[in-house]
Amino acid sequence: MRILIVEDEPGISNFIKQGLEEESYAVDVAENGTAGLSLALSGEYDLLLLDWMLPGISGIEICRQFRKEFKETPIIFLTAKDTVQETVFGLQTGANDYIKKPFHFEELLERIKVQLRGNSIETELLELGPIKIDTVSHQVFKNDEEVSLTKKEFALLEYLIRNKGKVCTRTRIIESVWDIHFDYNTGVIDVYINALRNKLQLGEDQNIIQTIRGIGYIAKDL
Repeated sequence: MRILIVEDEPGISNFIKQGLEEESYAVDVAENGTAGLSLALSGEYDLLLLDWMLPGISGIEICRQFRKEFKETPIIFLTAKDTVQETVFGLQTGANDYIKKPFHFEELLERIKVQLRGNSIETELLELGPIKIDTVSHQVFKNDEEVSLTKKEFALLEYLIRNKGKVCTRTRIIESVWDIHFDYNTGVIDVYINALRNKLQLGEDQNIIQTIRGIGYIAKDL
């Protein structure tokens, strides 16, 4: 899952970004409204976190313009504004939720999970051959036996399964599972793919995560 934070206070955005990355989300940050709107309209994000007051374009205006193109993507406002009228105005503009600064990260994380769960309720359980993953509990099973994965291994496996049957390029994997600014020449993807194959005990007879040489990987039911 990939999240965009549009927030002009570096202390807040860095705090949220670090916490979300520890939870295996891929996170991008924009420090002003103009950059935030441009990134949001790329359509690459599963959820937006918008500050209300921003340099350039306000979070309200980003929300308005974004909703013209993307009706379902969840938006959560992060703001010091807290009157009933302001809350109602933000929700009427198209936001799904609203959290007042200062806030506890744990509360924000749960609000994000609720929004993402509601946006993908039909895909809480994903399957690839003998593998099943529960995207809510973050459990992985192979032939009904649980397999323990790290958060990043789980995120990579989830991304591959959600794109089952499609070639996933290295660049797209890095942008979606890690970070748009991550150095994708490090070979870190190969390390994680090998770890997944080993933990899932995928031998030659179960080649459900295939390497597309020079391009990336593809997950396929055999």
